[in-house]
Amino acid sequence: MGPAEVWQGLTDATSTGATVVRELRLPRTVLGLLVGLALGLAGALMQALTRNPLADPGLLGVNAGASAAVVSAIAFLGVTDLSGYVWFAFGGAALVSVVVYAVAGGRSSSPGSLALSGTAVSAALYAYVAAVQLLDTASLDRMRFWTAGSLAAARPGTAPLIAPFVLAGVVIAVLLARPLNALALGDDSARALGAHPGRIRIFAAVSIVLLCGAATAACGPIVFLGLMVPHLVRSFTGPDVRWLLLFSAILAPALLLTADVLGRVVARPGELQVGVVTAVLGGGFFLAIVRRRRA
Repeated sequence: MGPAEVWQGLTDATSTGATVVRELRLPRTVLGLLVGLALGLAGALMQALTRNPLADPGLLGVNAGASAAVVSAIAFLGVTDLSGYVWFAFGGAALVSVVVYAVAGGRSSSPGSLALSGTAVSAALYAYVAAVQLLDTASLDRMRFWTAGSLAAARPGTAPLIAPFVLAGVVIAVLLARPLNALALGDDSARALGAHPGRIRIFAAVSIVLLCGAATAACGPIVFLGLMVPHLVRSFTGPDVRWLLLFSAILAPALLLTADVLGRVVARPGELQVGVVTAVLGGGFFLAIVRRRRA
């Protein structure tokens, strides 16, 4: 469709392109913006919270917990739509976050112990997801499509359903920007500046659960976006968390939509799911980060 046809589809509900533009492309674009915003902010929060340049939203097991809960709801409870399993996504993400926090040592946990416990729990949960997919052949097609990470299932009501949760996570993240700058100096220095490291970590975890839970429920687990974007942003903003969060919220949606368009172009007439595209792009980026001596 040419630009004139697209504009007519947006402005005239009776035009030939209105169905494609309004019911397919526009909801998909809006959902991509919301999910990109959520994952970009979650990744920036994770890296600032753990002071770990390799951290992403999966580090605390949030994505794995949401995925395991949604797959269980699909396979064992017959839940088939977003309005049903979004609550399972939040419950799974929150429960696994608490488990990871407890395994890491609770209030005495360090960034390193959080990373290790989160990685271990995530590995176990993704193994569970794979086992359920193999055992439940009736739900395999739905789960396989969802676990690939995709924007293709977007409908006009999808974005409004997750928007309140994303907005709540964004508000918490914005309020944490200054305290996270203090926390970057170390717990003792943060306390000397009047910050409360324990509270900061708890509220950051809540924000990450809201952001990743909503994104995972709507699109499935989309990997590496939360890892790539903060590094790209930090290269021109420096370590200030306030700027990091702001530009991550701008760049991540743009990058996710670019990956979605790329997946539709390179595999025409079919399409590659956006989760596959970000995995391909992010895998090389991850290896490059690991190889850098500073990281």
